[in-house]
Amino acid sequence: IKKEIDRFKSISANSSESAVTRGYIETLLELPWNKISKDNNDIRHAKQILEEDHYGLEQVKERVLEYLAVRVLAKKGNSPIICLVGPPGTGKTSIARSVAKALNKKYVRICLGGVRDEAEIRGHRKTYVGAMPGRIITAFKAAGVKNPLMLLDEIDKISSDYKGDTASALLEVLDSEQNSHFVDHYIELPTDLSQVLFIATANDLSTVSKPLLDRMEIIEVSSYTKNEKLHIAKEHLVPKQLEKNGLMAKQLKFSDKALESMIDGYTREAGVRSLEREIAKVCRKAVRQLYHGNGELNEEVKSIRITDKNLKDFLGKVKFKPENIHKKNEVGIVRGLAWTSVGGDTLEIEVNTMPGKGELILTGQMGDVMQESARIALTYVRSITSGRKYKVEQEYFDTHSIHLHIPEGAVPKDGPSAGVTMTTAMLSAVTGIPVHADVAMTGEVTLRGRVLPIGGLKEKLLAAKTAGMKKVLVPSENRSDVEEFDEEITGGMEIVFVSEMKQVLEHALVSGNQDK
Repeated sequence: IKKEIDRFKSISANSSESAVTRGYIETLLELPWNKISKDNNDIRHAKQILEEDHYGLEQVKERVLEYLAVRVLAKKGNSPIICLVGPPGTGKTSIARSVAKALNKKYVRICLGGVRDEAEIRGHRKTYVGAMPGRIITAFKAAGVKNPLMLLDEIDKISSDYKGDTASALLEVLDSEQNSHFVDHYIELPTDLSQVLFIATANDLSTVSKPLLDRMEIIEVSSYTKNEKLHIAKEHLVPKQLEKNGLMAKQLKFSDKALESMIDGYTREAGVRSLEREIAKVCRKAVRQLYHGNGELNEEVKSIRITDKNLKDFLGKVKFKPENIHKKNEVGIVRGLAWTSVGGDTLEIEVNTMPGKGELILTGQMGDVMQESARIALTYVRSITSGRKYKVEQEYFDTHSIHLHIPEGAVPKDGPSAGVTMTTAMLSAVTGIPVHADVAMTGEVTLRGRVLPIGGLKEKLLAAKTAGMKKVLVPSENRSDVEEFDEEITGGMEIVFVSEMKQVLEHALVSGNQDK
């Protein structure tokens, strides 16, 4: 810095280089080279704040408290690089804010959505006109201390172009072994990022590069259950919206039944963002009834109570009707489970056979992987129906065409986890054996009928429970996932672990008809 100041003194004030050098010196002097904020190491205080700000999310809270406990005991320690992954609206960004509050750290947020220039991370060389440091150093400068909490929001939304790969530029930032000497192109001096607590957020890890994933500790923030959403609404969303809309708690009250009806009938999401919007809508309509246009109280209406009976007056007709189970067992219709970006959903797979030339017709906007699953299902069905058990003539497949359809044809679908569902539906259609209406299933199937594990199981089980399913068939290798779930998710359903297609068929097909 002294060398740069000496150079600056010798440059003419009218020179263009004078402004560049001045800006560089000011940036260097503003950086927190040795300023450190004192963290709050009281674990009980941190736990209390996390519990107050968030309902559920036990795994995330546990990880933060572990980090704090280790740092108190070891006096120092490299800050971990945590990546919170989950659907939109599940509170990933607000968790980071709560952690900063709990630890008494300075909080800075860097939004990486749409960042596609490497210089945004590493800065521009100061020889260029309009050069400036990258976002990391800018946030570091804004924090004013060496040990802030830095939130890297939407890390899965960064993109690459001809100017360089942004994800690769982040590798050094997010490597606790290397980031003690992070060099920004503009600063050109090693900056110590090792005391920064980095928290990244992402919706989908499939778009994040493998080397970058390797440097982060992944914590899943999964969908909320109905009960969790109810508690979040009562404890956080309703008070927040009452305050935002200038209402007092005694003026507008929500019954639990009304909030449950909102969750079921007006929102379909993994998080609580839409639920908050619906609560805000009710609050605005209540303000119209409670106050005249000039801000005076309406004497006729003192307070409003929202119940499931009068909810329609505020929010209009119900938007989402639950997909309930069928009344009777049917041939060729099987309920599968799917993972979507907004939580779980149930998929009905329908198969019909007709006289033809042995074609397999697939409709319902299936992706490549799903189409392959359908072909595997057909091969497996042909291989097992040649035996004595099902008594299907071999010429049947040459003289009949099979049509497999997944309703909601406008929605693209992909993934291997519908394999067992397709196989069961095809076998049912070919043999004429009905399928139990209250059974749902998920799992990838192989040519030889083995059932392989799948992901997104929590969301899928929640969808099955909402639809009123009594029995769910799950791959055996997912047993450890199911054991982690609360009774709230699995209660009321019989979960059967299956490793082969034979077991799936035993539970799914109506047994009395198998002897026909």
